Amino acid sequence: MRALLHAFLVILGGCSFGLLAPIVKLGALHGISTADSTRMQLFIGFSLLLIINLFFVRYRLKRNTFIKLLFSGIPMGLTTTFIYKSLNYLDASIAIILLFQYVWMGLVAELILTKQKPTKEKIISASLVLIGSLFAVNIFDAQFAHLPLIGIVWGLLAAVSFAAFLFVSGQVATYVPPLRKSMVMALGGLISILIIYPPTDISLLETNVQFWTHGLILGVFGAVLPPLLFSISMPVVENALGTILSSSELPTTIIMSAIILSEHISSFQVIGIIIIMCAIVLANVPHLKRSKART
Repeated sequence: MRALLHAFLVILGGCSFGLLAPIVKLGALHGISTADSTRMQLFIGFSLLLIINLFFVRYRLKRNTFIKLLFSGIPMGLTTTFIYKSLNYLDASIAIILLFQYVWMGLVAELILTKQKPTKEKIISASLVLIGSLFAVNIFDAQFAHLPLIGIVWGLLAAVSFAAFLFVSGQVATYVPPLRKSMVMALGGLISILIIYPPTDISLLETNVQFWTHGLILGVFGAVLPPLLFSISMPVVENALGTILSSSELPTTIIMSAIILSEHISSFQVIGIIIIMCAIVLANVPHLKRSKART
């Protein structure tokens, strides 16, 4: 049951990430730029984690560990930056497919860095996720002619950075309390974002309630919950399986886009969501067997 609980937490982390795209798009419709959304996501997320840590966490980090975690938070900020940059050149469906290359990248990273060969279930699940993502983004209606190379590069960089984020969540300083670890990683992400998008305007001093509500939602679901849930559960479920489970992001994005933005969901997209859900269940088969054997 412990393994299943942690698998569920990773799925929730993926779902949290899946909420971001429709919320950012909704913000853009109300005049909130993607640069402001990105900065507010990390700024508010770090601020919330800092407050929680001040009141509830008593743990002293060594300087070397702090530096490792700070750098480990950089992929958190880079993933959002890269995927938004790719959207400047590509259709959303193409950009998301490029992002979802992190699924096989995670398997390769585990094989190279930890020398752990992926199981048959993981390979099949990763393949199903990729097939499901093609259906889920309705790739059959997308236009592939004259794709700008720069857009493809940004999309693949987003995949690399997200795979790196998942990997470091399960490998770096696993002994540090998750709340403390998440706070330092969020700080690393915030620093990287402020370097990319320096707050030369005064958007962080904005007093508009809608602006800050938008930022609060992004902060909670983009910078607090995912790193916290991944820090808790990735060391337990292993990187490759966690990579597959976090693919719950894509179905969540499509479903919430339909609810929040009234976007149409095609039959192909429904098929894609079902395929991805099947992949998640298949990835959990070994845990289900072990859990049943103990009872």
